Amino acid sequence: MSERKRAVLEVIALGVEDAVAAQAGGADRLELVTDMAADGLTPALETFVGIRAAVDISLRVMLRRADGFAAGGAKDVDALVRLAGEMRAAGADEFVLGFLDEHGGPDLSAVERIVAELDGCPWTFHRAIDRAADRDSLRKQLADLPGLDAYLTAGSPDGVDDGFPTLLAEAARRTEPGYEPRIMVGGGLRLDHVPPLRAAGIDAFHIGGAARPGGWDGPVTVAAVREWRQALDA
Repeated sequence: MSERKRAVLEVIALGVEDAVAAQAGGADRLELVTDMAADGLTPALETFVGIRAAVDISLRVMLRRADGFAAGGAKDVDALVRLAGEMRAAGADEFVLGFLDEHGGPDLSAVERIVAELDGCPWTFHRAIDRAADRDSLRKQLADLPGLDAYLTAGSPDGVDDGFPTLLAEAARRTEPGYEPRIMVGGGLRLDHVPPLRAAGIDAFHIGGAARPGGWDGPVTVAAVREWRQALDA
């Protein structure tokens, strides 16, 4: 399989052990988070530094301080901007973020402030899109933000099974304004979803629990990641 056609496999890493196993299993990229009970928050700076030293694949750092999809008040956004600056200063050059306002639209003021701190670095708008009041409107409002190159989405807040029609429909619109960022499918993703998603032209996949046979209390395993790598390359 040529490199151009190779699907991207992103694995959630909570620490160095996860990162090393994910890379050994064939992951292309890591998403760095802490506190999966809150669906993934910004990790400690030292966690990023340790992982960056341990692996040489791409890694995206979550910028999120609390459960849910609200950025919070002005002080909360200030804190997110500071976090982004600290991570950039430590060498982070890819990120994950995404916030909604009280109406279910994108919180543009928060997102724009944080993105300005990233100075053009690539970033993923995460599964907040699955809670948006209007996915199409959200995509179009974010279309001109620098660095946005992916949406992490299940197509539905209830997971890939429910969101399948949305994922296929959005994949078919990939040349339209707002739809150019890569669709990275994650959220209840299973191996049996891969062939039809690949057939639709989707070429990026995100796994968390699926990389951990022992659940979230256990580590990422090389064997679990390799199984996904082989499925994506089939």
